[in-house]
Amino acid sequence: MTDRETELLELARGTIAEALRTGRRTTPAVDQLSPQLRAPGAAFVTLRTASTGALRGCIGSLEAHRPLGVDVAAHALDAAFRDPRFPPLQDLADLRIDICVLGELTDFPADSYDDLVARIPVGSGLLVTARGHRGTFLPTVWQELPQPAVFVAQLWRKAGLAPGSWPRGIALATYSAVEFSES
Repeated sequence: MTDRETELLELARGTIAEALRTGRRTTPAVDQLSPQLRAPGAAFVTLRTASTGALRGCIGSLEAHRPLGVDVAAHALDAAFRDPRFPPLQDLADLRIDICVLGELTDFPADSYDDLVARIPVGSGLLVTARGHRGTFLPTVWQELPQPAVFVAQLWRKAGLAPGSWPRGIALATYSAVEFSES
């Protein structure tokens, strides 16, 4: 694990711990960050139970719009306290933090649903936007859904689209990511 990855994991855990201890949900000021965390970056923070790996929260951004350290701290707080699928976190016991730092979005033209399934770059993240719907799967989802047809069908469902449909004006983008987690 790189120094930057270790620093981001410590930042995420420390931000959540501070919020639990004080009730204040704040992110660090840019001048409090090391130089390597000040550059713009986009990340997802995923919380899981350490004992079972069950999802406990996941929030992130797809495009860089603030310093990476601030983005990770903000998403750690959101995953812990604002993910609408879960009650707010009460403690750090049995918690594992995973971070996914995203690369830039790259447009991925496709002619049809079947064309996408045939050509999707396995191992990349995928973003679909159509008819006011939007959904993404991080590259790690390939571990759970390794077949392209299943991956795309599940992403369509997540985005509120019917698998197999190809709405007018659909936009697709792929992205790479560096993923790391606490041991």
